[in-house]
Order: sequence, then C-alpha cells, then structure tokens
Amino acid sequence: MTQLTFRDFAAAVMEGNAVRAAEVLEQLLGLDPPVAVAAAEHFQKSMAADPAFMQKAMGLRAAVTGGSDADIGALLGDCFGLKGAAVPSAVSVLRKQYPA
Repeated sequence: MTQLTFRDFAAAVMEGNAVRAAEVLEQLLGLDPPVAVAAAEHFQKSMAADPAFMQKAMGLRAAVTGGSDADIGALLGDCFGLKGAAVPSAVSVLRKQYPA
C-alpha cells in the first residue's frame, strides 16, 4: 500500500471527494471508517465556514514535527473533531508516521 500524506487528503477535499478523504484519514490517523467519515465532514464544514481554518490546519505539520502530543491532539480536535480515545490513538499513529 502506498504511504498516503495530508496532501492526498487535501486533494480529495478540494475535489469534493468525501469518500476518498475519509479513506486517507483512516490510514493517516488510524481511524475506524465511521470516525474517518465524520472527521472528513468536520474538516470540510470547518473549511467552508472559516476562511482562517486552512492556516490552522496547516499548523498540524508544525505540531507533528516540533510540537507536543497535546499540541497535536488539540489540532486534531479542532481540525477533525476528534474526541476521547481517538485523539491519543491518532497522535500515536502520526508519531510513528512522522517521527520527530
């Protein structure tokens, strides 16, 4: 399987392909399909509602490469609506894919 990136997610969002966006999040964040669908929908709604949202979303890269787990978790909540056990699990998956 090809290693997917947030660029793949962004491309799916820009194309309006919610199914593909969710599939990418399944791999990138280690989410179950229903959670990935909700996360992709949250991202798309937030992007449409707030012109400054993409700046926040782009901050995820900086958080992953130089921030704390709490920083990453907060952005995952803001950008994808992740809550509860999904947050530390997704942080762990990201840390494995993008080691500091």
